[in-house]
Amino acid sequence: MNRNVIIALSVVVFHIAALWALQTGLLRRAVEMVVPAEILSEFIEPPAPKVAPPPPAPPVPVRQPVAKAPVPVRTVAPQPIAIADPTPSPNAPAGITAPQPSLPAIAAPVAAAPPAPARVELPSSDADYLQNPKPPYPALSKRLGEQGKVVVRVLIGVDGTAQKAEIKQSSGFDRLDQSALATVMRWRYVPGKRAGIPEAMWFNVPISFVLE
Repeated sequence: MNRNVIIALSVVVFHIAALWALQTGLLRRAVEMVVPAEILSEFIEPPAPKVAPPPPAPPVPVRQPVAKAPVPVRTVAPQPIAIADPTPSPNAPAGITAPQPSLPAIAAPVAAAPPAPARVELPSSDADYLQNPKPPYPALSKRLGEQGKVVVRVLIGVDGTAQKAEIKQSSGFDRLDQSALATVMRWRYVPGKRAGIPEAMWFNVPISFVLE
């Protein structure tokens, strides 16, 4: 009976001592004394990652210098100097210089002159054989004292007749202008000519209306 009590008490005391040791850190100190700190650090620290070494740089090609072939130096042998003999040889032929024929002078090309412009003859209404009458003076223009100069532009055909006419310069009065226009359309003309050939041309006919 006493033995069982002693065993039970020893077990209780052991547990109480173990709890007290855990609380006070005695167990940790005992472990540190038994197991070296270096071994603990080796188990705790993770292994360092392996770093791959950089690839080696490609080799740089080395250019070999090209040796230039030596240029051969040509040596010129000294030539003998000729000395002129002032006395001519008796057998040397005498040279005769013949006169060279003179070349005929080459005439410079003459530029062709431009053709002369064709002669132009303007039409005419003053020939005596035409017998063109004077333009009539309007009676109302005489009473009103209207007078002035009219220039009529007329197209003369190759047959000497008026093809069309227009007032180029007015007298300031319509009655005088219309009388001159109608008159020049009835007249006969000498046709204009170019290089002697009749050609249709415009011609200015002046007509003056003056009261006497």
